[in-house]
Amino acid sequence: MNQIANLYQKSNKEEKLIIGLMSGTSMDGLDIALCAFKGNGTNTEIKLLHFKTADYTDVFRKQVKSIFSKREVDLEMVCLMNEQVAITHAQLINAAIAEWGYRNDQIDFIASHGQTIYHAPKSLHKREGLPNATLQIGDGDHIAVHTGIITLSDFRQKHIAGGGEGAPLAVYGDYLIFSKENEDRIMLNIGGIANYTYLPGSLDAAKVFSTDVGPGNTLMDQYVQQHFAGLYYDKDAAIARKGKVNEALLKELLNDSFFGAAFPKTTGPELFSLSYLEHAQKASDTASIAKEDVMATLCRFSAQGIIDSIQRVLSDMHNPVLYLSGGGMHNPLLLDFLKEALPQITFKTTSALEIHPDAKEAVLFALLANETLCGGQIYFGERVNVPSICMGKLSLPK
Repeated sequence: MNQIANLYQKSNKEEKLIIGLMSGTSMDGLDIALCAFKGNGTNTEIKLLHFKTADYTDVFRKQVKSIFSKREVDLEMVCLMNEQVAITHAQLINAAIAEWGYRNDQIDFIASHGQTIYHAPKSLHKREGLPNATLQIGDGDHIAVHTGIITLSDFRQKHIAGGGEGAPLAVYGDYLIFSKENEDRIMLNIGGIANYTYLPGSLDAAKVFSTDVGPGNTLMDQYVQQHFAGLYYDKDAAIARKGKVNEALLKELLNDSFFGAAFPKTTGPELFSLSYLEHAQKASDTASIAKEDVMATLCRFSAQGIIDSIQRVLSDMHNPVLYLSGGGMHNPLLLDFLKEALPQITFKTTSALEIHPDAKEAVLFALLANETLCGGQIYFGERVNVPSICMGKLSLPK
């Protein structure tokens, strides 16, 4: 059977097995979600069969970080890591498939997000006459060849081509998987950057949106890695709990035009970096405060971006329910800040919706692949940054 005929046959299967991949800005590992799909669009039936986060080696993580979120990097290293990320991901996928008791030829498709190394919407780069842009590395052809599985990748480019900013993409999957009639929902994902999808109980797709709201874990993680040897993040907020929120620093951290911008909007660690913190400390005369106080303030900063953005939509919601996912949901101090400020909201995790919270983003990319393969365009209205499109480039294994 030729490759196009094979693609056609797999796309038309009643049930498809799709592996979704996600590697976020924290770079702690590769999220691998094996999902079974039936149908498409609002009739999609999805079952999460297996999930794991495959750890990265310290060497690999260091290589990626050498080209991550920097305006000037070694171009040769970018080229090399485009291939290396894909080869590494393929090895981790092959190991996961074997661990779960499958053969590679039983898996129909892979949906790979890739590794973002730079995100540059116009709102961030501010270069006159130049477009929105984003770059994810981890070549889809290499994944397809090294696994023998048809791979869809590079999803964010189509979003930009269609008039979006390349992020966030959760609106497309959240609407199809998680919308529920007569229940107003907020799907809050706290990764390196925090974002949420607003899902009205009316099921009106034209009112659905996803938006970034500010930093999630990225600034806290960067600060810990710089100042606390051997740690990658503040586990259980142990450091932040020893400190006290500095109000002057918090006020200066929140003093950026991003927070007042209209929804939907996108951002990244290109803005929320250690230099952003350094500038805020200098402006607020807080450069000498205790490191624990800085961590407590950064945690509150992440929480406040989320709180302020959710409060913008609360007046339109009736008995709202918030479903959490992402690494930030494991930060107890961050959750305390959110629950204290938003008492009118019921907090749950996506486990209540039968999707493992840590798997949610990987599952969403598997769903985007399913829509591209056999779905139609879901109409989200004629709105800026929300193009009604299918996404993902196809790579054939042979």
